[in-house]
Amino acid sequence: MTIQLAQEKVHQWVTTTGVRYFNELTNMAILTEEVGELSRHMARQYGEQSYKAGEEKGKKSSPMKWRMYYGYYCVLQTKRE
Repeated sequence: MTIQLAQEKVHQWVTTTGVRYFNELTNMAILTEEVGELSRHMARQYGEQSYKAGEEKGKKSSPMKWRMYYGYYCVLQTKRE
């Protein structure tokens, strides 16, 4: 998927389903949080850490990708303005 296609999909989601676009500080905080979540997942899936009891393997990877696309898109939009 290209960056442009990801931006278009995210923009469509934000304008039809999402609440709104957030300011730069909020976008940075959201992106940082999601990178941490993705890192935690990767450490358990591919690294030496293991999943905790009751934690489902791979359950968050798909929604996480969507949130990462949103975060990247917001950062790119901020740079354009």
